[in-house]
Amino acid sequence: MSQKEEKIALYIANAKELGLGLSDDLINKVTSGLGPSIYNADSETVACSQSDELGTIKNNFLIKKLGVDASDDLDSAIKLACEKMGSSNRNKYRALMYALLVVHFGKESVYA
Repeated sequence: MSQKEEKIALYIANAKELGLGLSDDLINKVTSGLGPSIYNADSETVACSQSDELGTIKNNFLIKKLGVDASDDLDSAIKLACEKMGSSNRNKYRALMYALLVVHFGKESVYA
């Protein structure tokens, strides 16, 4: 099993454990889209308490990658995704955060 496959298996297991209701296929595609960032411990996870990180998710992922309208309530969508992953969960994986946001905004076609 390759490193990428191991990461995908980890994310799928974590999504099931948290009851996120994400499809294995979407997790696989989002993880593949993240490239080498999944192998870096700092960039692999999201710190929901850091406003600069949340701004990066909003600008670089939601607006630029998914094409979500900036007038939508992006901050509340990010906050909701953080809550779904659990406030006591120290490993909020970026791949799962992004997958939750893809589903929230109905942008699965970006990863089709």
